[in-house]
Amino acid sequence: MKVLSALFFPGLMVMLFSRVTFNQIVALSLTVALIAVSVYKGYTNSWLLIVIDAFSLTAGFWLSNNFIKKNKNSA
Repeated sequence: MKVLSALFFPGLMVMLFSRVTFNQIVALSLTVALIAVSVYKGYTNSWLLIVIDAFSLTAGFWLSNNFIKKNKNSA
């Protein structure tokens, strides 16, 4: 269950925060801060989960970048 959450939630949070803040860097920073707090509190307790979180962050950042480029081209 933790692996599936680590695979999907960080990427979705980056995409959500980028839509709310209109800035990808701020969205990525907020998501990294939330993941850092979860690691500090002990909810993420293995290196595998941290690597999966990083992969999901990268995928979410890439997807939000593509959505923003697509919206700028269509406008």
